[in-house]
Amino acid sequence: MKQRSVLVVLFDGVQSLDVSGPMEVFAGASRFPGISYVLRTASLDGAPVRCSSGLTLVPDGTLDDAAPPDLLLVPGGEGTRTPDPALVAWIRAQAPSAGQLVSVCTGALLLAAAGQLDGHRVTTHWAVCAQLARSHPAVEVDPDPIFVRDGRLATSAGVTAGIDLALALVEEEHGREVALGIARHLVVFLRRPGNQAQFSAQLAAQTAAREPLREVQHWVTEHPDADLSVEALAARARLSPRHFARAFQAETGLTPGKYVERVRLEQARRLLEDTTEGVAGIARASGYGTPEGMRRAFVKALGTAPAEYRRRFRTQSV
Repeated sequence: MKQRSVLVVLFDGVQSLDVSGPMEVFAGASRFPGISYVLRTASLDGAPVRCSSGLTLVPDGTLDDAAPPDLLLVPGGEGTRTPDPALVAWIRAQAPSAGQLVSVCTGALLLAAAGQLDGHRVTTHWAVCAQLARSHPAVEVDPDPIFVRDGRLATSAGVTAGIDLALALVEEEHGREVALGIARHLVVFLRRPGNQAQFSAQLAAQTAAREPLREVQHWVTEHPDADLSVEALAARARLSPRHFARAFQAETGLTPGKYVERVRLEQARRLLEDTTEGVAGIARASGYGTPEGMRRAFVKALGTAPAEYRRRFRTQSV
């Protein structure tokens, strides 16, 4: 049996779910025959650390005593905002020896401070993407995906995205059935591709302050197959098209067209994942009209065609 060692870095102010989420995934993989992940946590001095939630974690030992792992995981949390210089120095010295280098959420800030992200495409929690790009111009920051793979480096977005990334790493090494088994055990979905946006359409847009615009937002999400042109939506809001378009973007942060685009994509994805409806029917129900129209939207947004998306992410029970 081949063992893979995983070392998780602990520090005061760490986000507990960034630690426990991926660890539960790797521990779950070890329940399958022939798979073994040896998990170890370590802090600089081996002392317990206090998480951002107030939870206390007791590490297995000190970072200096830990052997170079197959996978070094750096979680995020409030402690990454003003990191201990000794921790950054340890990462700078030891990260190159790890087989894989993984960050969860704002753990990317620690990797960047240690010079491990220069020249790489990465992501992190949406709230600090701009900060990361500004502070480290040699890093290519992509704020949209929930995780990004770039060679031996893998970075993920906020909190639960660390679970998605860990499942993807397990699937890559041990196959889809193993990853599905872990996902079922943890009662999470094995369906989010790395280039899926960090937000759903409704979360990506702010809720409009004015009732007519909020009503339009709700109408769009409930009727993706309707006429959702600016003119039609403006009429529903009882505004001129020009006034509506300007007000909608000002209050939601998205143009009406972009919001409609995201809602339709989200609807089509759900139907592909959760139903056996044919692609043509899904295209009509999602407002694309034709399978070709839906295919173009999927390739543009997700880099894959609807049929391939369904093959990879459909719920097994349907």
